[in-house]
Amino acid sequence: MTEIKDQEVSTDISAPQGVQAPTGVQAPPGVQAVQQPTGIQIADLQTILNIIDLASSRGAFRAGELTQVGAIADKLQGFLRGLADEQKKQEEKSKQSAPADAKAPTLTPAPAKVKAEAEEKKE
Repeated sequence: MTEIKDQEVSTDISAPQGVQAPTGVQAPPGVQAVQQPTGIQIADLQTILNIIDLASSRGAFRAGELTQVGAIADKLQGFLRGLADEQKKQEEKSKQSAPADAKAPTLTPAPAKVKAEAEEKKE
């Protein structure tokens, strides 16, 4: 499978009509509320693809459903590959934009070592 770094994919998913988030809910004293990321992450999409693959290999889908499931799995896999290719291009572009003639920093010897070398030359 293709590995992709976590990136957030913007999605606009609204709650069903008539459903509201609970208000006034607070964490118990001494416990900090952890805010969950909103939206779907790239890792979530990869997990969904893995679940589809696992479920189909275990016979969870009927023969007539496999065409639709396979089509969605193919679309998802193509999307993830496209993201991976784009990510590689951006990494290569950032490597190429770095100065090619930049020299490595010169290391200077410690003062005690310089002093010892100078004394050796005197002898």
